[in-house]
Amino acid sequence: MSTPLLQRLSRIAPYFRTARAGFVAAFFAAVVAAATEPLIPELLKRLLDDGFGPQRSFPLWHVPVAFIGLFAIRGLAHFVAQYSLAWSANRGVLTLREAMFRRLQNAAPALYTQHNTSSLTNMLVYEVQSGSQQLVNIALTIVRDSLTIVFLFASLLWRNWQLTVFIVLLAPAVALVMRVISRRLDKLTRAHQAATDELAYVVEENVLAWRIVRLHGASAAQGARFGKHSQLLRRLLIKSATAAATSSPLTQMIAAVAMSAVVVAALWQGEQQGGAPLMTVGEFTAYVTAMLMLVSPLKHLSDSMAPLLRGVRALERGIDLIERTPEERGGTHVPSAESGGRARGAIELRGVTLAYREEAEAPPALDDVTLSIAAGETVALVGPSGAGKSSLVNLLPRFFEPTRGSVALDGVALPDWQLDALRRQFALVSQDVVLFNDTVAANVALGLKDGESIDSDRVRAALESAHLLGFVLGLPRGLSTPIGHNGSQLSGGQRQRLAIARAIYKNAPVLILDEATSALDSESERAVQDALERLMRGRTTVVIAHRLSTIEHADRVVAMDQGRIVEQGTHAQLLTAGGLYARLHAMQFRSS
Repeated sequence: MSTPLLQRLSRIAPYFRTARAGFVAAFFAAVVAAATEPLIPELLKRLLDDGFGPQRSFPLWHVPVAFIGLFAIRGLAHFVAQYSLAWSANRGVLTLREAMFRRLQNAAPALYTQHNTSSLTNMLVYEVQSGSQQLVNIALTIVRDSLTIVFLFASLLWRNWQLTVFIVLLAPAVALVMRVISRRLDKLTRAHQAATDELAYVVEENVLAWRIVRLHGASAAQGARFGKHSQLLRRLLIKSATAAATSSPLTQMIAAVAMSAVVVAALWQGEQQGGAPLMTVGEFTAYVTAMLMLVSPLKHLSDSMAPLLRGVRALERGIDLIERTPEERGGTHVPSAESGGRARGAIELRGVTLAYREEAEAPPALDDVTLSIAAGETVALVGPSGAGKSSLVNLLPRFFEPTRGSVALDGVALPDWQLDALRRQFALVSQDVVLFNDTVAANVALGLKDGESIDSDRVRAALESAHLLGFVLGLPRGLSTPIGHNGSQLSGGQRQRLAIARAIYKNAPVLILDEATSALDSESERAVQDALERLMRGRTTVVIAHRLSTIEHADRVVAMDQGRIVEQGTHAQLLTAGGLYARLHAMQFRSS
């Protein structure tokens, strides 16, 4: 392994610190369980040497009491250890998972371009759980079996230290086997996790795009793609199983060599003493039994390397997410209390360039854009697809950072704003509506602070302005009706009007409307457009629209192409100028 195992475990330990009581209880229970192991050979010795002769040295009832009592203690100790570690594992998972989710919520947006949804979901929900369970369960095995080996080895030294030397000489061979196999398993574990992420991503894409896959008859091609990744994962799993299975027979072979050496040495010692027995039958049986009992914990320890490394690697991925993903950083500026925490809404971009990729030949999404928007002004951004309109508005709430240049709100650079205060100034209605699997009211009043309750009157007013109140009141539970995964129980137009109601409820000083009426029919569009126009009064509004008829009354139209502003002015001025806007307007109305 490139990094020592103890160093890797030290990264994980802080997240399980609150579960120390469980680990302590499990350790002492494991000590008790391990301490009972040498008592089994000792009971056999007493039975063989003192129990079968004419003069038995103990009452007969001692036998069931001793065996039943011994195994009852072992069973209770194993239960306490198992339960304590299960409690500790789930406590640690809770701590780690909460830390990961917090980092997802405050991570720099680049995280979501570097990882796909299935990878992050698999990491946070499944890998952390399975990794901790594997790690903690194998920790019980390692602690319990290591203690068992210590106690059994001590009993062997006490019974016959000369014979025990043979076992000591074979210990380096066991260590070498485990070291070589552990390196192989660690490499395969990393490859297995990467292959699992790729397979999950294929499944995610086909679940999300099932209509397109079926419409275009792409099922066979996607099936082949799935099969390719499945085969890769299968091969890696077989390699891991082969490497893990190799350790067990090698360990058993080493144990067989040790056993042979001990028996031969015992017989040889007897010959050197003129045939006099070196040990009694009971002593020899106890010694051999203790030796045989060493094989099982040694086998468990050798088999533990694979799940140990899988568990460590799974938890390391979660910790890497926490430690290596940069947080969003904001400043300290907040609007004054006199303004009620609201900005005026003046926006200024100076020489802004935004490049999503670092390659020099890749054209930037925005190229040296300078634009001033006065407080309360409505500015419409138009242009062909890829002109940079969405990239520009994504800079305003700091979903992306400009590569060069600066963006300011009310004369204060966006990085100097406190992030929460900055984003309270914006309401967004996008063509890609995102709704949560919650009630209608909860979706409209999204973003409540702790202890804050939903204002039902405001929700009703927002829904009415979005021309959705009548529909909602007709639902089985009204405002409290769940809307399903991403609003699956609503039509496209209803989903978009619900998003508009959310923006109305937020009542932010700056509105961003990205094709806000794209999914509405003509009648609904006119009604919602009226509501939006009332909402836009007195607020700074940035509108992205491909249907140019919806922005004719904007204070200013900004035409963009290839990341640059090519012209700006009123609707009438740009039509007269005969430039890009006029061409787009002519093509759209000619096609209609």
